[in-house]
Amino acid sequence: MSTLNTPLRFRRLEIEKPWGGRALERCPGLSLDSTGPVGETWEIVDRPGEEVRVAAGPHEGRTLGELMDAHRKDLLGKAPASAHGRFPLLVKYLDTSAELSVQVHPDEESAAHVPGAEPKTEAWYFLATTPGGGRVHAGLRAGTTPDAFARDAGGRAVLDHLEAWDVAPGQCMVVPGGTVHTIGAGVTLLEVQQNSDTTYRFWDWDRADAHGAPRETHVERALDATRYDLPRRAPVAPTFEPAGDGVRRAPMARTRTFAMNLLEVSARARLSTGNQFQIYAVERGAGTLATRDGGSVELARGDVWLVPAATGFHHVEPRGEEPLALVQLLHKA
Repeated sequence: MSTLNTPLRFRRLEIEKPWGGRALERCPGLSLDSTGPVGETWEIVDRPGEEVRVAAGPHEGRTLGELMDAHRKDLLGKAPASAHGRFPLLVKYLDTSAELSVQVHPDEESAAHVPGAEPKTEAWYFLATTPGGGRVHAGLRAGTTPDAFARDAGGRAVLDHLEAWDVAPGQCMVVPGGTVHTIGAGVTLLEVQQNSDTTYRFWDWDRADAHGAPRETHVERALDATRYDLPRRAPVAPTFEPAGDGVRRAPMARTRTFAMNLLEVSARARLSTGNQFQIYAVERGAGTLATRDGGSVELARGDVWLVPAATGFHHVEPRGEEPLALVQLLHKA
């Protein structure tokens, strides 16, 4: 069986949402096929019925799940698969042209008590906000009690119990499972998360579904999944440190299951997978990614590339005078 060591870019899945819009066409500059309000594009996903396919190259048309079955060790290296044997992370872009529902995802402990539930910790890298800035609510205010929160959880007053944060492009927030949150209108971001799609809504801004009925909420399950002992987590701005010739790195997020760094590449830089897959999302600039077997791919703004563990050493080089900014995602710190 041949080795899988070629960088992979996938055909994205476009997910229409009532709170979505067309902002992803402007930043990060995606070409969207859907004509409706796109809330999410799933760039890397390996779930039943929701799999991305390779966009070009020797593996064109194959799903990420097929590659996991045939080349798991080459693809993951020392990184473990998900609990269901699938690719462990889900990577997406979000456009909240209107407010996201007030919601929570379970952590490992609460997910274990609900059949079919999956834990979900996520991190947000903010790409753009509307003029005047963006706002998110994430985490409970100090002193919030379960009784007081439950009293207001199903309506607008739920917001009174949440920390509010003004966010700016280039910042990152970690949202552990059990964190009640919502994203305000006019924010676009890159999200990395555990491979899960379990969401419980508290309140959805009194929006109706396509049939005019109120959108479904899950207040009781959301309350069961809410954690009251999580530390306060503010947005984090990048602090760069040297990471080799031509490249600086800013650690942005660390969780038990994944890490996020921001790389700024100003000249040809030698990188390594370190025997685990790497994901590069092109945040700014353009360039090339060359592998040790002589192959290369073009890096364009908005692209998300999965570099298999078997790729090993590779070179990233910016094109033009502007540095190449990459959001680097990997399974563990």
